[in-house]
Amino acid sequence: MLHNYLKIAIRNLLRNKSFSAINISGLAIGMASALLILLWVHNELSYDRWYPNTDNLYKLYNRDNFQGSLQAWPNTPRVLAPFVRKDYAAVADITRYNNQTFLLRAGETRLNSQGACVDSGFLKMFGFPLLQGNAGQALNTPNSIVLTRHLATALFGDVDPMGKTIRIDSNDNFVVRAVMKDLPANTSFVFDYLIPWSYDKLTGHENDPWNTNSVWTFVQLKPGSSQAEFDGQIRDLTINQTNHRVTSQLFTQPMSRLHLYSRNDHGVLVGDKIQIVRLFSLIAVFILLIACINFMNLSTARSEKRAREVGIRKVVGAVRGYLIGQFIGESIFIATLSFILALGLAHLTLDGFNQLVGKQLVIEFGNPVWWAFAVGFIIFTGLLAGSYPAFYLSAFQPVKVLKGAFRKVNALISTRRVLVILQFSFAIILIISTLIVRRQIQYAQDRDTGYTRSNLVYTFFQGELPQHYDAIKHDLLGSGAVVSMTKSLNPITQRWWDGWGYSWEGCTPADQRIDFVYLLSDADFLKTMGATLIAGRDLDVYKYPTDSNAVLLNATAVRTMRVKDPVGMTISTENGSKLHVVGVMKDFILESPYDNVAPLMVAGSGAPFSVIHMKLNPAWPVAANMAQLEKVFKRYNPLYPSTFNFVDDVYANKFKDEEQIGTLAALFAGLTIFISCLGLFALAAYMAENRIREIGVRKVLGASVTGITTMLAKDFVWLVLIAFVVAAPVAWFVMHNWLINYSYRVPIGWDIFVLAGGLALFIAVGTVSYQAIKAAIANPVRALRSE
Repeated sequence: MLHNYLKIAIRNLLRNKSFSAINISGLAIGMASALLILLWVHNELSYDRWYPNTDNLYKLYNRDNFQGSLQAWPNTPRVLAPFVRKDYAAVADITRYNNQTFLLRAGETRLNSQGACVDSGFLKMFGFPLLQGNAGQALNTPNSIVLTRHLATALFGDVDPMGKTIRIDSNDNFVVRAVMKDLPANTSFVFDYLIPWSYDKLTGHENDPWNTNSVWTFVQLKPGSSQAEFDGQIRDLTINQTNHRVTSQLFTQPMSRLHLYSRNDHGVLVGDKIQIVRLFSLIAVFILLIACINFMNLSTARSEKRAREVGIRKVVGAVRGYLIGQFIGESIFIATLSFILALGLAHLTLDGFNQLVGKQLVIEFGNPVWWAFAVGFIIFTGLLAGSYPAFYLSAFQPVKVLKGAFRKVNALISTRRVLVILQFSFAIILIISTLIVRRQIQYAQDRDTGYTRSNLVYTFFQGELPQHYDAIKHDLLGSGAVVSMTKSLNPITQRWWDGWGYSWEGCTPADQRIDFVYLLSDADFLKTMGATLIAGRDLDVYKYPTDSNAVLLNATAVRTMRVKDPVGMTISTENGSKLHVVGVMKDFILESPYDNVAPLMVAGSGAPFSVIHMKLNPAWPVAANMAQLEKVFKRYNPLYPSTFNFVDDVYANKFKDEEQIGTLAALFAGLTIFISCLGLFALAAYMAENRIREIGVRKVLGASVTGITTMLAKDFVWLVLIAFVVAAPVAWFVMHNWLINYSYRVPIGWDIFVLAGGLALFIAVGTVSYQAIKAAIANPVRALRSE
């Protein structure tokens, strides 16, 4: 019997080649789109869940109240880990983690590479697989180093790296004690090598006080330990150690939630990327559903061709259950053919999709779990797509079928209209979402940054640069390639340091909870950045030695402090130091262009500087300027490769996530519309076929081609309008909830809805016009001859 059903299915496909091609290709496109999205979703959901001890691993966070709002952040004191390890029985192990970027030298090979200082238990805690070495001993000795495979190959080639010596920053020698597999794409850690925490002591920060939060801390609890109980035990640890001088509370976040739940909402870590995962999971389901609806529309549009087959089978004794099984079997067979095509499409487009999402997703053909999923995916799609046609076709009554009076046009069209409305509702939701995402990105890109990004570059201090900074500055300014130069704590595009506990004349205790972003500069900060001075002057520790205790405030800081004329006022720090205000500058965007500007201090402190900012000569070609920079930096720092970052490019990366969402939404909106139009095309063909005699009569009675085309098309206009009414409030709700995550956001204007509705209507009318015009210009004699 199965063999017979298969033969019938193949014959039907071959008998209607164009219909079969549309049916299979439409379903294949939907399945391929869903596959790609599900690959991405699986990758996102698998983040930090593959560690052997995942269920017992946590990251420590701080929580405190600033300006009436609870904030949570992941940085913790360096002294926290050894204290917790010693005094808490629930702790199996604990490790600190601090990213470092050093120059590594092995023989004549030099590489700038990012690594991390960690405690000795890090490898065993997280279970990173080693190719060589022992996880429990690799980081026990002070000068040991662990390399990833690709870094080991880059430094030593095919030579066994174990026991080899690597020189770090031309200062210290380290011995390779282990080689680990390259980090998978689904981990929150980013490093190429690991060195023991003992090396961090050389930076002089090992004994930083409890109120200095500068590293990440991860804890492994013993099996059976309660996270809630542990959080209760450590909550006030910092407060107690500082005699209430610090009010921050500690809590833990499970590693399995770290990637997906990272947005602070009044001190609680809530959904961030998980919202995007849910959204695109829903998109995958709906794209597959739309493809299945398209399959239903195409199948039922050809129902007359199968009606007599059903009637004859019922006459000779076939029961409805067997017919349902036959038609569902055919749909699973078609779903299998579509999946094969979808797999090819997914494989061909995977590289482009990886570039789009910034990942290295792969289809694991060698994994049995993948093939189990594939079989389930095919069966699910076949059942979903074939259920309605199977029950509809199997319900035909043989007497009416054989008399040619089986069709219930109104009932059929009503069901199919609902399906088309669902298709276009989702398409319109995606169109509106895409337009709002694009407008939000443009809105943020058009925002005044408060400084001049063009021709502004920066590089990090390395090697001999700190010692030769004055000579480098002299040579670059003298060469004409640079018109201004300053050194700072961090790049103008990033926030590295903040603090609170400041006081001034007239401040209240609540004002001491204002969290100020903190920057450092030696001189010419405003000139180099192109920022605007509102009052006072710029910092210059060379011309004014007392500027080592001076600060610039931004406009937001002045408003938050509620002072009218801050220039000349004194600000006291928590440890009793005095800072005098020498100037006020216009706000500029240091962090996300979607967030409000925070209160900011730029200090002339002698604290360690990490970054050199340079304003290139705009009158010279960029290439000439950069060549001069390379020459000067090579002269004074010959052992280190020169790496320069253009602020324009770094700032543009701040829009990367939103642009990715917008591009994906636009891509899948286009695919949804395309698949929906295939279904609409089938419905138009069905409508024209069922009204062919009516059209013939109308033409004989003098109806014009335009009139008949309008008559056939108007039904679809109503379907799209109903879909728009359904989709518009849903789209508004979804995008409103997305936009509230941004402090600086675009309003949702009515014009977006008009544009999306008009676009959907234009596409729908264009799709059905072909069939409508084709039916309107047909010879009425052929239609009426059968009467």
